Amino acid sequence: MTLSAAELARYSRHLALPEVAASGQERLRAARVLVIGAGGLGAPAALYLAASGVGTLGLADGDRVELSNLQRQVLFDSDDVGTSKVVAARRRLAALNPEIAVLVHEGDVTADNAVAVVRDYDVVIDGTDRIGTRYVVNDACVIAGRPLVSAAIHRFEGQAMTYVPGRGPCYRCLFPETAAGIVPNCAEAGVLGVLPGVMGAIQATEAIKLIVGRGEPLIGRLLTYDALEMRFQEFAFDRRKDCAVCGPNPSILAPVDTAASAPLARHRRLAPAELAALLSAAAAGGAPVRIIDVREPYEFAAGHLHGAQSVPLGQVERMRWDDGATTVFVCRSGGRSSRACQIAVNHGLTGAADLEGGLLAWAASIDPALCVA
Repeated sequence: MTLSAAELARYSRHLALPEVAASGQERLRAARVLVIGAGGLGAPAALYLAASGVGTLGLADGDRVELSNLQRQVLFDSDDVGTSKVVAARRRLAALNPEIAVLVHEGDVTADNAVAVVRDYDVVIDGTDRIGTRYVVNDACVIAGRPLVSAAIHRFEGQAMTYVPGRGPCYRCLFPETAAGIVPNCAEAGVLGVLPGVMGAIQATEAIKLIVGRGEPLIGRLLTYDALEMRFQEFAFDRRKDCAVCGPNPSILAPVDTAASAPLARHRRLAPAELAALLSAAAAGGAPVRIIDVREPYEFAAGHLHGAQSVPLGQVERMRWDDGATTVFVCRSGGRSSRACQIAVNHGLTGAADLEGGLLAWAASIDPALCVA
């Protein structure tokens, strides 16, 4: 089917790109993309996917628009407060591009319905803010054989990765264990309003590339973004042979809500002053303190706390220390160390804690000379 005169005009800037052209635009028109979560990440992703001409756009969310959403969820305006997010989003997207179909799934995506929902689409965008749901969506996409573009945001930092069946690792390969309840959500920790716009646009970009068949997706690569430093970094990771869902001998044959199915083990969060006091006491002959830096080796090499050991996040689950020492996990800003601490506690490590605010907080209040990469 050829493009209409209206489509030729609407998508003229795409058509001018040899990498897209008419054939790519026709693929976009034939594509079905599901956006799970019509919030901070899903809003910009949905807008750009609709504008780009994705023929069928699905939206799944069970929430209603709140006034606090408007600081970052650009699909909505003040008149939408109190309205179902997917209903308000459909109205906005139809106004932006009436030539596409917008399907709504009003309700939460759960372990019970996830596979049935994602099977109807070619690509899935995960814009959820609940970590347990991220595992559910990942499991469903692996089981249904659907590509997944996943992203997450925290305060001033974001991360994104892409899973394509048969081509690379999934979300569980990167994070086998959940840190639900330990990593605070946007309401608890706050979030820079423009941050989800950056990450949601990256998700839309990945989806378009997958549909058109151009470029190199974020397969086996975790892309991180630090808005305060205006810095992108990339971390490679491999498919795990023992992955519970995408490994050769999977134990997960249906989506599992990790956060709901496993009891949450809590751990201590230490302010920089508290850690400084513990280290001073240890140096004076008190209880021993072990510092585990879970950043990547090149970050560790740039600067680290005295006596710290380098154990990148992906290796934390192999730790088996339990000698009575207080083990404190640290990273750049507190996100990775919190996940690492949760993993360690779930594996039986007692006396675990993490540095709240990370090494950036330490440098700000304890040691300004510390170089934090």
